[in-house]
Amino acid sequence: MTRHTLLKRISTDARFAKNPRHWRLWASGQIPSNWPLISWVAVQNMLTADAPDHPRLRHLVDQAFTRPQVERLAPRITAITGELLRDMATGATHTGSGTSPVTDLKAALALPLPLTVISELFGVPDRQRERLQPLCRAVFDQSITPDQAQRAHEGLQHELAELVRHKRAEPGPDMTSALVAARDGDDRLTEPELIWTLILMIGAGYETTTNLITNAVRALLTHPDQLALITRGDATWAAAVEETLRLHPSIAALPFRYTRVPVRIAGITIPAGEAVLMCYAAAGRDPAQHGANADRFDLTRRQRRHLAFSHGPHHCLGAELARREATTALEMLFTRFPDLQLAPVTPPTWLPSIVATALASLPVVLGPRAAPATTIPAPAA
Repeated sequence: MTRHTLLKRISTDARFAKNPRHWRLWASGQIPSNWPLISWVAVQNMLTADAPDHPRLRHLVDQAFTRPQVERLAPRITAITGELLRDMATGATHTGSGTSPVTDLKAALALPLPLTVISELFGVPDRQRERLQPLCRAVFDQSITPDQAQRAHEGLQHELAELVRHKRAEPGPDMTSALVAARDGDDRLTEPELIWTLILMIGAGYETTTNLITNAVRALLTHPDQLALITRGDATWAAAVEETLRLHPSIAALPFRYTRVPVRIAGITIPAGEAVLMCYAAAGRDPAQHGANADRFDLTRRQRRHLAFSHGPHHCLGAELARREATTALEMLFTRFPDLQLAPVTPPTWLPSIVATALASLPVVLGPRAAPATTIPAPAA
């Protein structure tokens, strides 16, 4: 499905389920355990749950992502961003005969910021963060082999089961400890639900925001006229985030929704038991929704309602946190490095993914001028 109106309609249509038991290929055992998209189907969390399980699972974690909670996290987000920007300034490499520092923006800022925030929120120890990162990345990479897909699928379960064991023995003021308490209390959260909820919250909690920050920086650097609108006060950093979400959504397409019954939609009859791929990247460029210039990065766009965070009951829980992190990162980055530009090296490559709109890296030149770290303002609420 590629049209904005269709995706929005399907998101609230009870004829389309999220549980793969409604998929005839899954129900008949035709999907092998090493299928490259296995971690998007063989899971037991909100991603594959329908009512009444979906609201039950969502209720257990929604307290961590409310607007007041995100506001409480704002000072920590600002502090982490400031630390990473200082590290960028001191740790950038010099290339060729020039003197302008060059660094990989994704590795230096876009990845560690949301990874640190979500890890602190869920109490993930430093030693586990490094092990989780390549496993989560593999889930979004459809160029991996079947064996790699299976290892990533099993590895994520192993790592999060270890985290659960740790939090049972040494609970703390974090969301994992809270979920463990719910698992062992009256909410009847099963052990697989607990582990896969953590995988969804932690993995999706940083991988998607990493892509949002990276894509937004690239968009602004390749559209200097739009960046200039912000620097002279004619547009906002929040607008840059929303336009990036529309044009380059972190989740390009989400597997899957499944037809419970035969469905006649957009002039086509979809039989019962079929898988439907939700193509958010296409919906963000739908001329029927965004006009004839839908493929243009434009911060002055009047109508920017997008589906990057989905719609309806499955609207992304972490939307406000992602927006806060991305807005903070952009404002502080371009304030600290006003001459930031793309490095004159091989153009950035997109990761081979059905699911993600993700760059492998984003080499940038920090520029000769850099504002003192002490002058970086905290992003406005």
